[in-house]
Amino acid sequence: MKSVVITDPPRAAIDKVDVLAGYGVATVHEALGRTGYLGPGIRPVHLGSRIGGTAVTVLSWPGDNLMIHVAVEQCRPGDVLVVTTTSPSTDGMFGELFATALQRRGVRGLVINAGVRDVAELHEMGFPVWSAAVSAQGTVKATAGAVNVPISIGGQLIRAGDAILADDDGVMCVAREDVSRGVDAAQARVDKEEASRDAFRRGELGLDRYGLRARLPEMGVEFLTADEYARRASS
Repeated sequence: MKSVVITDPPRAAIDKVDVLAGYGVATVHEALGRTGYLGPGIRPVHLGSRIGGTAVTVLSWPGDNLMIHVAVEQCRPGDVLVVTTTSPSTDGMFGELFATALQRRGVRGLVINAGVRDVAELHEMGFPVWSAAVSAQGTVKATAGAVNVPISIGGQLIRAGDAILADDDGVMCVAREDVSRGVDAAQARVDKEEASRDAFRRGELGLDRYGLRARLPEMGVEFLTADEYARRASS
């Protein structure tokens, strides 16, 4: 790994990222063809937050938070810090002191494929965090990594400046070039879901609205009365 800090990565337009974040992770994920989700292993430390921002990426060694200190200087208002390690780690690499410094710079939250600590303090100060673990285990500051290089979490490529969306359903990345398309696709999905919601309120069934009923016989599904089922079972 080459130790490098990229100081001026291109960023997605934050106004469009804000619009995209308003749709929520599940809706955008579906609208963009079920891509970009970082997986169920990255979970909110506290429920109730929904954020969107542009990624500042950090590649650190396990149990070493040196490069998070380096990355703080590269953060701008509207960013989300995204951290992973060169091999799996659950150590508490981030706490309320880091959060204090990031809040001062206008950073909207943290996504980390490792551990965090000071959970109560993070909640009290209203700094949203999504992590792979919560751990009191501390770290060192001994080994150089990289900042604003492409990283991977949950099999998803994340580049500096890509859009990061996070809420109670998890975290996803949208390539900065796809943000506008994501807004259009998410709005189309919202419109479609609202039409379905209205139909369900009127009593229509998903079996009929989604054309599922006709497919059931093809799958071998039969509808039987209780007596018919009992006769078959006893024969």
